[in-house]
Amino acid sequence: MKLRKYFIKFSLILFLLFLPSEKSFSIEPGKFIQSIADEASKVLVENFSKEEKIEKLKAIALKSVDIKGVGLYSLGSHRKSLSDSQKEQYNELFKKYFLKSFSSRLSDYTNPKINVISSEKLNDKYSIVSSVLVATEKNPEVKINWRVYTKDPTNPLIRDLIIEGLSLARTQKEEFNSVIQSNDGNINALFTNLTEFINK
Repeated sequence: MKLRKYFIKFSLILFLLFLPSEKSFSIEPGKFIQSIADEASKVLVENFSKEEKIEKLKAIALKSVDIKGVGLYSLGSHRKSLSDSQKEQYNELFKKYFLKSFSSRLSDYTNPKINVISSEKLNDKYSIVSSVLVATEKNPEVKINWRVYTKDPTNPLIRDLIIEGLSLARTQKEEFNSVIQSNDGNINALFTNLTEFINK
């Protein structure tokens, strides 16, 4: 009986110690962005092949970017007309498109250094993290703001990058809309466009 009471007491202590709490497990958006930027920078300075760098950068994007959320935003109002099977097809295509576009462009950088300057909570769902891409002999300083989705404070995710005032998500949304509109509203034209990019 004593052993049973001890076991129950010990189990309760463990439960209380490891009980998830927003305070103990929440991640500050600024620290989140700095850690992601440092991780990517470390990959780029290592002596990896371009293919290895691309794969490692893809892994970073998968855990830090809300790819599905970015994809749905990029589709705009056109997403309302998709069937369930088309949504599934689009989500898969966008994921491959995004990972290839993101990793292949970033892999050409040799030693990017990003410093977080400040973080501002907009509301319970979003924060804006301000940072700068440090200037080098060849390139000037670049201001980068990160739109971070913080509805779940234990799992912040990047939803947009605003580079020198230009929103990448909004630019992508306009490009996708242009493809669809120039093909008489046919969503399959966008699917074909994404597939061609993926298979290059």
